Amino acid sequence: MNPPKILCQSFTPSILRHSASLLLLPAFLLGTTALLPLEAAKAEAVVTNEIVIAPNLESFTLDNGLQVVVIPDRRAPVVTHMIWYKVGSADEPEGQSGVAHFLEHLMFKGTSNYPDGAFSRMIAARGGQENAFTSTDYTAYFQRVAKEHLPLMMKLEADRMENLTLTDEVVAPERNVVLEERRSRVDNDPGSRLREALNAITFVNHPYGSPVIGWQSEIEALNKDSAIAFYDRFYTPNNAVVVIAGDVDVGTVRQLAAETYGTVARRAEPGPRIRPTEPPLSGERRIAVSDPRVRQETISQTWVVPSQSTGIEQTPEALDVLAYILGEGPSSRLHKSLVLDQEAAIGAGAYYQGRALDNGRFGLYAAPRPGYTLEDMERLIGIELQKVLDAGVSEEEVERAQNSMIASAIYAQDSQSGLARLFGGALTTGQTIEGVQTWPSQVKAVTPEDVVSAARSYLTGLPVIGELRMDIPTDPAASLTETSELKDRS
Repeated sequence: MNPPKILCQSFTPSILRHSASLLLLPAFLLGTTALLPLEAAKAEAVVTNEIVIAPNLESFTLDNGLQVVVIPDRRAPVVTHMIWYKVGSADEPEGQSGVAHFLEHLMFKGTSNYPDGAFSRMIAARGGQENAFTSTDYTAYFQRVAKEHLPLMMKLEADRMENLTLTDEVVAPERNVVLEERRSRVDNDPGSRLREALNAITFVNHPYGSPVIGWQSEIEALNKDSAIAFYDRFYTPNNAVVVIAGDVDVGTVRQLAAETYGTVARRAEPGPRIRPTEPPLSGERRIAVSDPRVRQETISQTWVVPSQSTGIEQTPEALDVLAYILGEGPSSRLHKSLVLDQEAAIGAGAYYQGRALDNGRFGLYAAPRPGYTLEDMERLIGIELQKVLDAGVSEEEVERAQNSMIASAIYAQDSQSGLARLFGGALTTGQTIEGVQTWPSQVKAVTPEDVVSAARSYLTGLPVIGELRMDIPTDPAASLTETSELKDRS
């Protein structure tokens, strides 16, 4: 995916939002941004009743531990077949950052039964689409094909779960491909460099601080042995979830799953996913990336907050509603104040990244108009946040956010692949099927008091600040600079 530059992306409710930070495939999906007034009015009529996402979904588990989720959708004779492994960059051995993404590339090289890229050729010959993506918490592979080809997709994917073959002649060139991907999409992109640096100072002890694509020096050290060791440890049926959405019935899928995935041996026990915790740090953390290629300066403020998996009671949903009120769409507080009323910013908003196995992030951002500075943006953002902390939010704001967020969830069910990604991402980050299905009701239960409580609990400490600057150095030899500082304000 070509990741959006930090501060300039639009965000949807976190239950429908992809939080992958890798630079690989099309963005995860689902949802829309804030609804237009007419759409919101129509949506309000349907969110008054209890909404269940994918009510016809069924799930079962094979004897080898593989979970299978089936979401029938008979509007077209097409199926989306996905396999999600419960492993991502945050599960990598120390010193091997990037191995999860590297293995994802190598999975397309071939198996003993289907060597030399036969997998991809067979899908293309049948008019199908395929790809894969890696995140901090999961790795996923998918195909979208006419429904009569589903048995073959399941057979091929089950085969490469246990029969991957790698040689040094295959691995070395692919490592160079990943290094070039890093150079082109990270090193040569100021926004990507800022996001990478910002992650590193936000999570100084937790592995979320390492880039999904990996650090260059550690990518260079990856080899066949490290890839196979990672594969043997994590690519086992008891560490995977298969999601099939489309023109299928559960009985047929159950039989196909037994005949394909059911024959794969449970060959490893990855164990619990226990990562180092992020300790509280005093002082301010701030990073600035300056580059002559920057055309629009931006600033962000980030807090580590509970995710959908780690939050208790209404906290995750309250943070989601708070993000909507502060910065989602033209009626949000930041947009109305900074962009419309004061005409100080060309864009401003907020987001809640709640899809994570461990803690997530809450962010505020703004991009100044000519005549205003990043310092102005930081001050104005702070004023709007303080208003919430001091005076709270209104019933009307909460209700408007709830209606639009739930309507987005309703409309998202029009996407077959979107639903498959939604449940796959949830089940690999510690959530449950029931939790996803009842998310609209959970959002509807949020009160103004819940929103203010979440804000006061998690957004009163010093944020991590990232700045993207267009300063042009006087020394041409130093055209790319990064600075960071840790200030003790105690």
